[in-house]
Amino acid sequence: MEAIFTRRTIRRYKPDPVSEDDIQDLIRAAMCAPSTGRQEPWQFVIIDDRELLKEIQEGFPYGNMIEKVPVAILVCCDQSLEIHKWHGIMDCSAAVENILIAANYKKLGSAWLGVYPDDKMMELFRNLVGLPEHVIPFALVAIGHPAEEKLPKEKFDSSKIKRNKWE
Repeated sequence: MEAIFTRRTIRRYKPDPVSEDDIQDLIRAAMCAPSTGRQEPWQFVIIDDRELLKEIQEGFPYGNMIEKVPVAILVCCDQSLEIHKWHGIMDCSAAVENILIAANYKKLGSAWLGVYPDDKMMELFRNLVGLPEHVIPFALVAIGHPAEEKLPKEKFDSSKIKRNKWE
């Protein structure tokens, strides 16, 4: 619960590399996400090439930290693996959330940067990493050792809870 309650989006990172073991643990956590009908349509592109990260930042308006992040994980939805049309997007959302929680548990910083459904952003990632047409670039997750500290933020709001009916 602590890893969930203390997770925050980190936008500043130290240049220290993220270990291969940590990267693999994050991917393993992603693959433990629930998936509609066990379709597991996710695919992952680990991006740690400095030039590629720079190119991504140049074309990605929301990723001003990308060029300096040690590693990013592009979470993709492989439509050829979908049993239930368009449920793969939900499955990939769950995979991203697992990455974020696992990163926080490991004392790594992370940021979820949306790609889907922005056509321009999806085309950018298709071109930069060579994705086939049936693979949707869903989200980019920046990962690294935090160079900023953010205190936990209480987000619980009982006014957003209804029971049985919307009344």
